[in-house]
Amino acid sequence: MKKQNKAYILAIIAVLIWSTVGSAFKISLGYIDFLQLLFVSSAVAVCCTFAILIFQKKLPKLFSNTRRQLIHSAILGFLNPFFYYLVLLKGYSILPAQEAITLNYIWPIMLVLLSIPILRQKIKLSGIIAIFLSFLGVIIIATKGDIFGLRFSNFKSDLLPLSSAVIWALFWIYNIKDKRDDVIKLFMNFSFGFMYILLFSIFHKIDLSFLKNDPAGTLAAIYVGIFEMGLTFVIWLKALNLSKTTAQVSNFIYLTPFISLININIITKEKILFSTIVGLVFIISGIILQRLFRNPIIPDRTTELSRNSRGVTDHSVTQTNSSARSGPCRLNHRGVTDHSVTQTRITTVSLTNLSGHSPDSVTRITPERNSK
Repeated sequence: MKKQNKAYILAIIAVLIWSTVGSAFKISLGYIDFLQLLFVSSAVAVCCTFAILIFQKKLPKLFSNTRRQLIHSAILGFLNPFFYYLVLLKGYSILPAQEAITLNYIWPIMLVLLSIPILRQKIKLSGIIAIFLSFLGVIIIATKGDIFGLRFSNFKSDLLPLSSAVIWALFWIYNIKDKRDDVIKLFMNFSFGFMYILLFSIFHKIDLSFLKNDPAGTLAAIYVGIFEMGLTFVIWLKALNLSKTTAQVSNFIYLTPFISLININIITKEKILFSTIVGLVFIISGIILQRLFRNPIIPDRTTELSRNSRGVTDHSVTQTNSSARSGPCRLNHRGVTDHSVTQTRITTVSLTNLSGHSPDSVTRITPERNSK
């Protein structure tokens, strides 16, 4: 079988698995609370990523982490998985799955907005239109179609998946410069994150009897830990590596939220509202608009980014100048690393969430000469 065909198959497998996670959340939350789900899934994710390190013979790399890298992982581990999933799963415990998954899908737009103050980037008209379309989609979903009356059915609860989108965007921004191996970073982030989750669970006196009394909820939580937080990322990474260009497989990501809605309807028997579909179309349209114009973000300064041999950024497509030096392809959990670092200028940022709460991104970068 040709490499490209293998890439397509692996990408489709990853998308199909990620599209079941929203349903797995709701199934598990039907038996256990969101803190119990977070505890089990994060513990399983640590074990899963450790097993992947053993399989890939990367354990020795764990001992090469510097003090600064450990501090970096400790900070990012607080953002994800601890804070991100704490907020997201609380949202899933209150909201219908369709509402939580589609509202969380706004995170690429949050990334654009946060890039303005944090990365000091300017935004063009196309970027403003893209943001407007996506936020219009959010309003349609939150009001269940009553956009003129602005009657929000559960506004405070809607803030949870929207807040998780902000947290994820922050995580992505601060994770982009990390040059370590992608699976190493994933394991380190989840290890530190689980320590925070463990302390939080002890403080809130989490009841662990559910591990024995609620096998269905526990199994669903294990499924989340393996397929949302661990293994599927490696499958997606392999698809990107096998593909001639990441663009050939990254477009499959746009199917994820729509397949997720189908799975939610079939698996959890939740009735999908027409307003949810319309709102999701607006959100996706805003993200695609950024991708079509390629330059909704115009930077006013040069940023140092790590890159791989295809310029892939975070489950993403990164287009680089053909004269740029290539290095070994290495992706982080939703960021990029490489053995080589180049001075680059971002000319586009457009990202798409993977599983309704996880991304594909498109960043066009052009290497710049050092002014020295």
